[in-house]
Amino acid sequence: MDLVVEKNLRVAMRDGVELATDVYRPATGGPFPTLLERIPYNKESYGMISGWVDVLRAAREGFAVVVQDTRGRYQSDGTFRPFADERTDGADTIAWAAGQAWSTGSVGMFGSSYTGATQWLAAAERPPALATISAAVTSRDYYAGWLYQGGAFRLGFALQWVISALGLGELLRNPSVEENRLADLRRKLDNMDDVFHTLPARDHPTLTAVAPYLTQWLDHPDRDGYWEHLSATVPDIPVLNIGGWHDLFLGGTIDNYLALRARSDRPDARRQRLIIGPWAHGATSGVFPERSFGVEAGADAADITGVQLAWFKEHLAGSPSTVSPSPVRIFVMGPDVWRDEPDWPLPDTEYVDYFLGSATDARTSGGDGTLSTSTGSAVASDSFVYDPADPVTTCGGATFLPGLFIGANAGPRDQTRTESRRDVLCYTSAPLDRSLEVTGPVRAKLYISSSAVDTDFTATLVDVGPDGRAELICDGILRCRYRTSTARPEFLEPGAIYEIDIDLVATSCVFDVGHRLRLDISSSNFPKYDRNPNAAIPIADARHEDLVVATNTVWHDDTRLSRLVLPVVRRSA
Repeated sequence: MDLVVEKNLRVAMRDGVELATDVYRPATGGPFPTLLERIPYNKESYGMISGWVDVLRAAREGFAVVVQDTRGRYQSDGTFRPFADERTDGADTIAWAAGQAWSTGSVGMFGSSYTGATQWLAAAERPPALATISAAVTSRDYYAGWLYQGGAFRLGFALQWVISALGLGELLRNPSVEENRLADLRRKLDNMDDVFHTLPARDHPTLTAVAPYLTQWLDHPDRDGYWEHLSATVPDIPVLNIGGWHDLFLGGTIDNYLALRARSDRPDARRQRLIIGPWAHGATSGVFPERSFGVEAGADAADITGVQLAWFKEHLAGSPSTVSPSPVRIFVMGPDVWRDEPDWPLPDTEYVDYFLGSATDARTSGGDGTLSTSTGSAVASDSFVYDPADPVTTCGGATFLPGLFIGANAGPRDQTRTESRRDVLCYTSAPLDRSLEVTGPVRAKLYISSSAVDTDFTATLVDVGPDGRAELICDGILRCRYRTSTARPEFLEPGAIYEIDIDLVATSCVFDVGHRLRLDISSSNFPKYDRNPNAAIPIADARHEDLVVATNTVWHDDTRLSRLVLPVVRRSA
């Protein structure tokens, strides 16, 4: 099929700013149902596989596809302010696309990550021509679902994203004027470890001059009106949600689905759908340096483009549905298979408590920390020393850190080296006598105390094989000043005992016979999250001299039952 490609059309927004826009459509026929993606990463170099959709395939299958540089990016005019202008610009672009002669007037949006955010924000304006969206690895909440988790700032992601994808692109628009700053950003990309270790965390004058929004994010560590204004409300349209078990926006993806589901009294794949694969942010092949989930695991093998186009044909053109009638499709790690489910969490989920205990000392994997469905511990607590000058180094999980490729540092990494540190508590079960499926939300409910007025607690679920390999499954963090509310910080009373709840987000995996469950607990995961200085100060302002060494304790006696809560699924073969 021959296609017509129109490049760099100037589309005026309501305030007169013009955005550069490309159109791909069949050369004959029409009008066509229309797909829209709005991206900040340069539509000229982003490639034809954009937002997990093959643009040329979509055009050949009878869609008009519109791809636009967002405000202030590359060939579009204006100033880029992340999230802030995407509502109105998205709504204006949808109206423009729907009004073109080649469009049926029915528009769907697609995209991943920030281009998923541009969808949710446009949909929040409820433009009448927007019939559906397909949002991959993204969130509606740009505080808890994007830049903060458990009250801790996602330092590694934020700096990597701002430097490599946003700040550098900003300067490349006009390199002759900003040559010194461009050179400085290039040096930072070559030395990201130094960037992560900089204190105060906000002390990046070149970066904050190019990307002032970084300072704004750091200036709002609490969930306040700034974040409420940026985030998107829930639209009343069909949505296809796509996520990854090791994606840093997995929590946001699941929350998106659940918020939409709350609008109805039953799951319905024609209205809302959730797909989760064994993927990390920027890594969708299902293959990681230390683990491969098989040839069927990749987004290409799962034909995510085909799934989305079938969704759009149904909701934009009224074609009969060809997608699975099940609203949820997940990849179960271990057996490495795709499975359709009636809802999320799975209706037959059983939440099982695994209680923490120890005989003498749970520090390191060589200690005697235990994890069991039975209560009882020889000692009442385990303590460790957290020194923010020597934090636990990030090793895998839902990260977006530099490397050979972004996904190289994410996913199911071996935790053996991390578990050898004396500031890591390890609680391990007996070997399993039968396989155990864990599918759903994972939480750690701990009783803790600290010698400091503030500190962090991290929790990591680990699968320990018979050979001793300790594979990360999922992890989370809680900044203790936000233990009751991310909107109203409350400092600790040193030595007092508190119950905290750490969200490890979710997973779907099977622990095999002979394997052991393990929960690792510490107080840092750096540079995935910024370091807590253990002091009653704004964390982004902390200098080296402000860092306080803390003794942190996890309690597990008869009255303070610290536990890991696992979503267990028991089904006959």
